[in-house]
Amino acid sequence: MSWIENRFEEGLIITSLDWAINWGRKNSIWPMTFGLACCAIEMMAVGASRFDIDRFGAGAFRASPRQSDLMIVAGTVTYKMASRLKRLYNQMPEPKYVIAMGACTIGGGPYFKHGYHVVKGVDLVVPVDVYIPGCPPRPEALLEGLMRLQDKITHQTRAKNPMSRLKESALA
Repeated sequence: MSWIENRFEEGLIITSLDWAINWGRKNSIWPMTFGLACCAIEMMAVGASRFDIDRFGAGAFRASPRQSDLMIVAGTVTYKMASRLKRLYNQMPEPKYVIAMGACTIGGGPYFKHGYHVVKGVDLVVPVDVYIPGCPPRPEALLEGLMRLQDKITHQTRAKNPMSRLKESALA
């Protein structure tokens, strides 16, 4: 038995460490520039002075996937572009997040019904954390989606799931 066991409330140290790490992560999100269609113009507007995404700690748009932890997919995803999108997603370091911006990104938009080349949602290619509907969505909607992602990051934990401990003990 260790000297530190049973000296603190359960989860005190892990919770405090989670809070500090999540605070740093949610206030320093680096999005990757990945605009495919008209939604990219709205994404660029968010980076301008009127909407100022820097207030949320996400203003450092990176051109390399190895330097970013957020992929904002803005526009129509075609099958030809889907493999490249997946490759860029795989090159991003963990933890990585994806925001799907616009009706074409989320469900194929009007092009899916009459075209054979459009993916019916980017979630078939990469896992999506936040969906932002609209055609194209306003810059305020992207800021709202960024705040929803920050809320999601705030509630992440590095502790083991208590149910996993029960499974491990049952297997032993």
